Amino acid sequence: MPQNAVVKKKAVVPKPFVKWAGGKGNLLQQLEALLPTNFDDLENVTYIEPFVGGGAMLFHMLQHHKCIKRAVINDINADLIRSYYLIANEPQILIDRLNDIEENYFSVDYPERRDLYYAYRERYNSEGIHPDERAALFIFLNHTCFNGLHRVNAAGKFNVPYGRYKKPVICNEELIMADHRFLNSVELVIRQPGDYKLIKQNLSRNAPNFVYFDPPYRPINETSSFKEYSNDPFEDRQQEELKAFCDRLSNQNCLLMLSNSDSKTDNGDSYFEGLYQGYQFDRIMAPRFINANGEKRDKQPEVVIRNY
Repeated sequence: MPQNAVVKKKAVVPKPFVKWAGGKGNLLQQLEALLPTNFDDLENVTYIEPFVGGGAMLFHMLQHHKCIKRAVINDINADLIRSYYLIANEPQILIDRLNDIEENYFSVDYPERRDLYYAYRERYNSEGIHPDERAALFIFLNHTCFNGLHRVNAAGKFNVPYGRYKKPVICNEELIMADHRFLNSVELVIRQPGDYKLIKQNLSRNAPNFVYFDPPYRPINETSSFKEYSNDPFEDRQQEELKAFCDRLSNQNCLLMLSNSDSKTDNGDSYFEGLYQGYQFDRIMAPRFINANGEKRDKQPEVVIRNY
């Protein structure tokens, strides 16, 4: 290569900026295969994801389907939604706060970073801090805690232990800016955190709506349940309410896809096949990476429910 040759940096591909338990990054091709066969022939599609989480499906859909001109996202986690808002609208605010945390974190020797992690965790769990600071701490903790989990206790306090990573990426400025430009390529509506039913107010009246639901999963068995995201319950009553909401959206000509566990009733029957009678029902195999025991990180069946 000539001495004066300019090495062109590879463009950063937009992708999720946080790790997320139950994220769909490893299932995208299986979910893609279950989209409507004529999806790319539709015009001016509104893509809606009420339980957006890390956003693997959101980024995939926006990258691969140019028929989507508008996206609506929501999640119960207020700090996650604030992070999306800042990345989409004011990325430099988030970058500056993360850079301050990163500089402070790496200014101490590795053995002392454990104490600093817990100091930041305590700060995150305190009352009255600015939403932008909470968003930055949320991302920092996600990148430095054990396995990237987001889990809270009964009091709603984040309680995941230190992850012991020697060189975690805390401020990925290139990714934040790539995500910023990408999310600005469509009309993006970021709902206030809370009730997923709020997305009904953002349905397109004169164009197709495609809604992807990825709610908290129903436990496969009694020992598999833990509250990863919030201290708000999502039990059978909430699953039934979601199904009723899907029925209402179906009556408004929305295309729906929903993921959940292949959970069984006490009689051994499929819970979701019974609940979503009349819907299209498929099973896919999902790898699981969260279990601390590597031997238990095997593939498990999940269900995909569609109204088309």
